Amino acid sequence: MYEKILVPTDGSDTAENAVEHALDIAEKYDAEVHALYVVDTDSMSLTLGGEQLDRIEQGQFDEMEEVKGKADAATGYVADGAASRGLDAVEHISAGKPHDQIANYAEHNDIDLVVMGSHGRSGVKRAILGSVTERTLRSTHVPVLVVDVQEE
Repeated sequence: MYEKILVPTDGSDTAENAVEHALDIAEKYDAEVHALYVVDTDSMSLTLGGEQLDRIEQGQFDEMEEVKGKADAATGYVADGAASRGLDAVEHISAGKPHDQIANYAEHNDIDLVVMGSHGRSGVKRAILGSVTERTLRSTHVPVLVVDVQEE
């Protein structure tokens, strides 16, 4: 049923909780796990110059070692978890609008299931902050499992 499972991750506790769910499902179906970290260029455009932003969108992170380090750590967490369960993993870093990148990755890599976390925000908080998870649900035809982590 599931041969390829995508786990978008930003390295947060919420994302790591979703990773555990994804790995459990992948283990049951012996599925390949894909870890995707998206550098949100919309949020970075306020602090970076145009040339730096263009380089990031093209996947050139040499001037942004902090971003690259965070991305590698986040996808590495998923890959390490998959390896510990005997599963194959693919790590990928992209840049752009997170929901668009997630939907595009899922479509172009024949993903069967996307597993991602959500903070469970509603109302004004969600309207102000936006919701990558909600936008992803509207952007893809691939089934999405949302792991809801209520704020303490």
